Amino acid sequence: MRPEAELEVFSKLGGTFVTPIGALAERMRNIRGFVSDWDGVFNQGAKGEGAESTYSEPDSMGTNLLRYALWRAHGALPIAALITGADNPSARMFALREHFHAVYFGARNKTAAIESLCRAQRISSDRLVCVFDDVNDLGMAFACGIRVFVQRSASPLLRSYVVRQGLCDYVTAHAPERHAVREVCELLLGLTGAFDAVVASRVAWDRDYAAYFAARQALATEVVDLRGND
Repeated sequence: MRPEAELEVFSKLGGTFVTPIGALAERMRNIRGFVSDWDGVFNQGAKGEGAESTYSEPDSMGTNLLRYALWRAHGALPIAALITGADNPSARMFALREHFHAVYFGARNKTAAIESLCRAQRISSDRLVCVFDDVNDLGMAFACGIRVFVQRSASPLLRSYVVRQGLCDYVTAHAPERHAVREVCELLLGLTGAFDAVVASRVAWDRDYAAYFAARQALATEVVDLRGND
């Protein structure tokens, strides 16, 4: 089945393809990693004294399957990073647990943060997927190869702006608290054409998945504090 036909299910869910599916599938061939905001993407972004933002296991599994698909396709661990403006203990815990390459916190200027990430990992930003949700993420998303905007029904003007300005390629059907990250990861997996093979390999815990998982677990996460760098 062609990607266009298989992935139309995301349109039926309410997702919006700003860039046609065929063009996204072609761009996906160049992708070697992903970077994401934290609050408003993995969670609603609620704050409070003594309260931490959260994440969900379905979203966690989605990021792992996507990383495995890219590892299978290219023979190396894809870059994975979080860039957040706040000091988020749960973001740090997630990045460490999942063995992301890096987590940047205190990032008021996310454009500078992603430039730092690209220098450190020796990768061009056009080889990254960026998942974002708000105004302070736009500089980060601008230069990435595939940009995904996580929808929030309270921000219709911002949604219109990022679409009109060509700052996103897909708008999610789901809000962050309804597993938008899992939606994004399954969409990207679908664009690779490897969803069934990836799931079957993970279920079997076969030689390929075991090799990927060992490489992932050996990766030490860099925790970068950008507070005071403004």
